Amino acid sequence: MKIWVDADACPVAARDILYRAARRTGLELIMVANRAVPVPPDANIRSLQVSQGFDVADNFIVENSEANDLVISSDIPLAAELIAKGAAVVSFRGERYTADNIKGRLNIRDFMETMRASGVQSGGQSAYGQREKQEFANQLDRYLAQAVAAKGRRST
Repeated sequence: MKIWVDADACPVAARDILYRAARRTGLELIMVANRAVPVPPDANIRSLQVSQGFDVADNFIVENSEANDLVISSDIPLAAELIAKGAAVVSFRGERYTADNIKGRLNIRDFMETMRASGVQSGGQSAYGQREKQEFANQLDRYLAQAVAAKGRRST
C-alpha cells in the first residue's frame, strides 16, 4: 500500500500530518504536483513533479495508483475514478469518499458548478483551520490503523 497525495492543493498543515504518518508507519508517501513540493529527507517520502496542465497530476495518480492504495485529495471527480479502481480516498478535511457517497458528492459538485456558472455566488469553502486539521488527522489515523490491522491478518 502506498499513500498518494494530490499535492497541488494540499494544505501545509495536512502535509505535516502526512509526513509524520509516513514516518510512523513506514508506508511510501508520494506527493504529486505540477510544481516542486519540498519533502523531508526520509527514504519513504518523495515528491514527484509532473508537467503543467489541467489534471496532469490527477491523471498521473490515477494511472500509477493501485487498488488498496490510499489517495489524499479533495478533488471529487478524481476520487470517483480512484474508488472505481479500488483505491481509498480521504479529503484534506477528513472526509472519506466511498462507493456509497461519491455519486451524491459528484451531484452536489456539479450542481454548485452550474450555480456558479449562472452567476450565483456560493461563498466557497471555509478556511482550513484547527477543526479541519483534526478531522483529517483522525480520519487518516483510523484508516491507517485499519489498513495495518488488515495487512497483519492477511500475512498470518
